Amino acid sequence: MAADPAEQFCVAEERSGHCAVVDGNFLYVWGGYVSIEENEVYLPNDELWIYEMDSGTMHLMEGELPTSMSGSCGASINGKLYIFGGFDDKGYSNRLYYVNLRTKTGTYRWKKITNFKGQPPTPRDKLSCWVYKDRLIYFGGYGCRKHNELSDCFDVHDAFWEGQIFWGWHNDVHVFDTTTQTWSQPAIRGGDPPQPRAAHTCAVLGNKGYIFGGRVLQTRMNDLHCLNLDTWTWSGRINISGEKPKDRSWHTLTPIGDDRLFLFGGLSSDNVPLSDGWIHSITTNGWKQLTHLPKSRPRLWHTACLGKEGEVMVFGGSKDDLLFMDTGHCSDLLIFQTQPYSLLRLCLDCIGKNAALLGNQIPCLPSKLLQEVLKKVTFWAAVTHRQERKAETERQSQLNAT
Repeated sequence: MAADPAEQFCVAEERSGHCAVVDGNFLYVWGGYVSIEENEVYLPNDELWIYEMDSGTMHLMEGELPTSMSGSCGASINGKLYIFGGFDDKGYSNRLYYVNLRTKTGTYRWKKITNFKGQPPTPRDKLSCWVYKDRLIYFGGYGCRKHNELSDCFDVHDAFWEGQIFWGWHNDVHVFDTTTQTWSQPAIRGGDPPQPRAAHTCAVLGNKGYIFGGRVLQTRMNDLHCLNLDTWTWSGRINISGEKPKDRSWHTLTPIGDDRLFLFGGLSSDNVPLSDGWIHSITTNGWKQLTHLPKSRPRLWHTACLGKEGEVMVFGGSKDDLLFMDTGHCSDLLIFQTQPYSLLRLCLDCIGKNAALLGNQIPCLPSKLLQEVLKKVTFWAAVTHRQERKAETERQSQLNAT
């Protein structure tokens, strides 16, 4: 007997502190960790999860594998996923790796970048990155420095005096040019830089790199700053008109359109996981809170990526306070529609959901359209299968409880 097509679909494991990027019609997820019996367990470094909007699959990776980590910074340029920094059992990293996502052989091979020029940032995690003109521009993060590396861009948190090692938060800017394989640290030409921080978030609109929130010491922030990525001048704290989001860390900020930023989730100053969503308009310089978001789906230390039709795809993260509970890691994909879907997509979804009723007519479609329809049919079959399986599991749990 042939296997049920829906059984071929699998879902990426629950996780927090992972990396995710979108390239073309695919969402790629790598790394992160889960908590098992109060232990932090880093997820396999040779797995790359791929979500095609229609199905979720997993590929094993080869080459010079990064160590299994959390808190790495992932970004995509020209079909390549770059991973920098992170934290593992041995401490903080400042290594840089990349993998070609547009492989024609189906083999995903990591490469560690060692033949670079210039000086990379000091080891750190929970940093953020802007992508601009084929460059990776990193800001902030929590990590360690030697005594001779201390500077004004570093707030000390703790120290190990015997080895002259210091831990703390950064607000420095480092650039990696992917075309010349060169690290550099631009000279900031003006403006007040943001306070050192980690677990903040970054987003690019035009030639401006925006930063929101984050944590330093016991303080979480809700300030918004931007850096001109051509002139290297800081805006200083941007004065906001009207209401604004509360202080937070471990949230996401995603550009939607030419002048808007979508903020979601995080952990508040009073250690409450957040489920609120906000849109910031650069034109009006104001925040607007979204209504009708489910309050039962908080997320922190998740990822958020922009889809091809303006939807924001939030994957993984935790629904608990990671500092005290750290058991509620998630594997579901939340999709926020920030603009109306195209008529074609709506039609494809309608056909896919009602394939049983339209079975005789579907083969008559033109070949290109038929291929797209069949993907949607398979996708909705898998969705239905998962929903039925989940409902059966819940039913059995209720029966066992009684």
